[in-house]
Amino acid sequence: MGRARTLAQVYRRFGEVDAAGTSPLYERVAVALAESDEALRAIETAPARRRHPTVILAALHDLALAGHAPALAAAYAAADGDAAGAAIDTLLRMTDAVVALAVRRRPRTDETGRCAVLYPAIAEAARRVGADTVGLIDVGCSAGLNLNVDRVGVTYDDGRSLGDPSSPVQMSSSVVGDRPVPAWAMPEVVARVGVDVDPVDVTDADEARWLRACLWPDQPELAARLEAEMALAATAPPLLLRGDAVEGLPDAFAQVPADVLPVVTTTWALSRLSLESRLRFLQRLDKAATGRAVAWVSAEGVGVAPAIPTFGDRPASGHSIIGVALFGHSALRAEAVGRCWSRGRMVSWLADS
Repeated sequence: MGRARTLAQVYRRFGEVDAAGTSPLYERVAVALAESDEALRAIETAPARRRHPTVILAALHDLALAGHAPALAAAYAAADGDAAGAAIDTLLRMTDAVVALAVRRRPRTDETGRCAVLYPAIAEAARRVGADTVGLIDVGCSAGLNLNVDRVGVTYDDGRSLGDPSSPVQMSSSVVGDRPVPAWAMPEVVARVGVDVDPVDVTDADEARWLRACLWPDQPELAARLEAEMALAATAPPLLLRGDAVEGLPDAFAQVPADVLPVVTTTWALSRLSLESRLRFLQRLDKAATGRAVAWVSAEGVGVAPAIPTFGDRPASGHSIIGVALFGHSALRAEAVGRCWSRGRMVSWLADS
């Protein structure tokens, strides 16, 4: 019972805090799950680390999208009050299938919203090095959607635009503060490489459906953007390497020609690593800079990215630090160039450009 009460609290908090104001549908579903002893017992048949609402709700959504739970699919499509009951009924009838998905899959958060942060930071790194071509290496890439950063259009609410205005993927971001985001154009991208412990192939129907399942059903704008992102990625799929942030880097660097600036990007990926692993990651970047410059662009929580200053901000302060680090000639130049909120939906550029 103690475990059930704890799990109930997790689901109630997810509904009343995490989903509240963003997804009314998931708010109702999560609270209903928290109040159902049968549902909690079904969830508890999953391993402890696979019981989180983001995992279980994505598994239920996947079954609905696959056509295995038509009543749930209809309720989600209508976003009506029956969704909570349909979710509980599906969970109880298909517990084994839900748990199997929860065990096999990881929740995904592939958002091109990150491009509002990545585009100007990559362009700034290339400008500082004087590079006219870059090779992008996205660590913790999932489906590698961020590797198309130069192929999307980004509009800031101060009227400034970056990227491709004709791209099928368009996104917007708010600028915080008086300093505009720099308007430098990214140089030509000649290599796109992703590194992930479990990369997602958007050309695979099952894996693409899982990406859709990780979105909340009552967010049609995000769903439409994901479809556009996946279609864009499928036109020129990047090279995705299976490996972690440390061990996978050498193979990734090998894919970037010697006369091209490798730009490694991490967006909320290093927090999954221990401090020791993060320091080893930094060492890998330094080692790769033997004989050529290497750039690292990061958007990580305050204090997460080693060597990147924090403006004196407190950890867990609700925003992230945008960092640009340049390696070469046995030297490291690391600077915090700005802050961002909500995974790039709000950006504050602070560096001199």
